[in-house]
Amino acid sequence: MKKMKIFFEDRGAVPVPKNFFTTIKQAAIAALKNCFDEDVRKLNYEASISLVTDAEICALNEKFRGKNKPTDVLSFPSSFENPSSPAKLRKKMPTSRRFFMGDIVISSETAARQAEEYGHSFERELAFLTVHGVLHLLGLDHETNSHDEKIMEEIQEKILNELNLSK
Repeated sequence: MKKMKIFFEDRGAVPVPKNFFTTIKQAAIAALKNCFDEDVRKLNYEASISLVTDAEICALNEKFRGKNKPTDVLSFPSSFENPSSPAKLRKKMPTSRRFFMGDIVISSETAARQAEEYGHSFERELAFLTVHGVLHLLGLDHETNSHDEKIMEEIQEKILNELNLSK
C-alpha cells in the first residue's frame, strides 16, 4: 500500500509537543484530500516539514523572496513538474512513481506568537500553516491570484473545522 509520507525536522526555538506532529500530518493529508479525488492515504507522495527559528526563516525569506524579516511559513515546491494544477482542483494525481512535493518551513516562534495574537491554540496555528504550505506546494498562490486566495481560505477553514481546530 502506498502512503503519503511526511518527514519532520524540529529545530525551532519553541518546543512542539510530540502529539502535534500527528495533527500536522493529518492537516497535510487533509489538504491533499480536499484537492484531489483519490484516496490520498494510498498515494505515493512525500513532503518535508521543518520547524525552525525566526532567524532561520528570516534568512530563507531574504534569500528566496528578498524580504528581510521573519515570516510564518515558506513553501519550496520540488523542482519536478507538479502532477496537477490545483487551481483546477479535484484532479487525478498520478500514482505510478514516488513524487516528492517539496519542503515546508514553519517558524515555531512566529506560529506561537500568532496563536497568542489570534487567540487560538499553538496546535491550531501549526495545522493552519501546514495546510497553507501544502496548498502552496500544489501551486496555489494567494499573493498573485485572488481566485487562489479564495480557494485557499475555503480549504483552510474546512480542514480546521474537520480537525476540530476552528477558533
